Amino acid sequence: MLGDSLSAAHGLAPKDGWVALLDRRLQEASMPRPIVNASISGETTAGGLARLPALLAEHRPALVIVELGANDGLRGLPLAGIRVNLAAMLKAIRSAKARTLLVGIELPVNYGPQYRDGLRSLYRGLADEFNVPLVPFLLDGVALDPALMQDDGLHPKVAGEPKVLDNVWSVLAPVLKDLR
Repeated sequence: MLGDSLSAAHGLAPKDGWVALLDRRLQEASMPRPIVNASISGETTAGGLARLPALLAEHRPALVIVELGANDGLRGLPLAGIRVNLAAMLKAIRSAKARTLLVGIELPVNYGPQYRDGLRSLYRGLADEFNVPLVPFLLDGVALDPALMQDDGLHPKVAGEPKVLDNVWSVLAPVLKDLR
């Protein structure tokens, strides 16, 4: 799992984050797999790309879930750079003979429709280009519900994490079956 604060359980106990919930779901489904959560709060696509080669060499994963781009977007970084970094990650993962699940994010409306639509299209385009499954929006059904979001409006509360997992699981489950 290569992500940012959304996958690092920011503001929560690690055991309450969606990645830990995924580990429990896999155990319960008799599909136990070791999960390495290499997510770091504040991580950007450039940081993830820099760390990826060592992670691939050390862990030799069968699957890498990439959930990055939120911090790039929140900083208003150029979409072209975000795309270049994510594409390089997808190439590196493919070269390491691992599968990829790409996880998209959405930005608050104050970033404007052009930037928001561009980011959304960036994820769809990469998923199509690299033929990888895509979770279009990690926080779908969570982000606009104050009961499920922390006061910062960016990170889920404990109550929102199961829905976040469900968003990922709907795309991840078929991928895991193919890995058997």
